[in-house]
This record gives sequence, C-alpha cells and structure tokens, in this order.
Amino acid sequence: MKFEHLIEINDILNPLAEVITREQLWRGLVLRAESPKLFVSYLDDALIEDRTEASMTRTLKYGELSVTDTVRFVHLEHVHYDIAAQGEIRQSSLRMTIEEPQPDSLFVRFQYDDGADEAQDKENEMYNDYRRSAYQAADIDTIRQIREFAEAGRLDALPS
Repeated sequence: MKFEHLIEINDILNPLAEVITREQLWRGLVLRAESPKLFVSYLDDALIEDRTEASMTRTLKYGELSVTDTVRFVHLEHVHYDIAAQGEIRQSSLRMTIEEPQPDSLFVRFQYDDGADEAQDKENEMYNDYRRSAYQAADIDTIRQIREFAEAGRLDALPS
C-alpha cells in the first residue's frame, strides 16, 4: 500500500491563527523521532541504538513486539523512517516532508509505503482503507501535538 496525504500547518488566511515557523515544525518532527513516546501512547519503550547528525537507529517496543527502524534527517526538509524486513514484519517506510509553497504557508506531506505489490494491495483493500484512516488520524494528532509544543515554547530551545 502506497498512501500519502498533506496536512496544512499554518492557515495564512486566518489572521488569528498562531503561525509556526519552519524551524519549529522541523524541531517537532525531529522530536517525534527522538521521543516517540510523547506522540504514541501505546508505545512501551524507545531505545536509540545509534545516532549520527543525519540518522539514528531505534528499537521500539510494543509489549512483546520489538521493531527496529532507521530514521534519516535532511535538515529542515524531511524525516524518513525505514523499517527493514524483520520477522513477520515486511519492509516499509514513512517520509514526512515539509513543503512551503509561499512564505509561512507550511504543509507536511506524509508518504507511506508498506512494500506490498499491487496484487497484495488488492487482497488487503478493506484492511488498507482502515490503515489509511488510522495513519491520517495519527498524523493529524502528531501535528496537533507539535502545534501545542510550539505554542508553549517547547520547540524554541531544542537543537535542530
């Protein structure tokens, strides 16, 4: 299943809406990778195994299930999550890309790819509809939390 959607960050037509800067949005996306328990309530633990300036390897624990992924950062552009095939989990990825078609008009494009081919997608069509809905709801919640952190000043002091 390949799935993507776009979430508007700043409503530049609404003068009462709080404007979040690209840097604050970036710090929020990085925070989601570094501290996923702030964003995923059912995550039991998250261990960063290896870290460079441009990437990290993490192990996420959901009860008995452990998932290892690699997160790559292109500063102020995108965060890319890659899960290698492991056990019964097949290769998959998520990319969160910041788009700015005009100054202060920020969006995040979420792109999912679960590695399935067209035949597998057809076979899992009903399940994939549910997954798309769940992914979109989780992404909306992620942006809501980033907005709350930004408005509280929590994304101003973090290193980018």
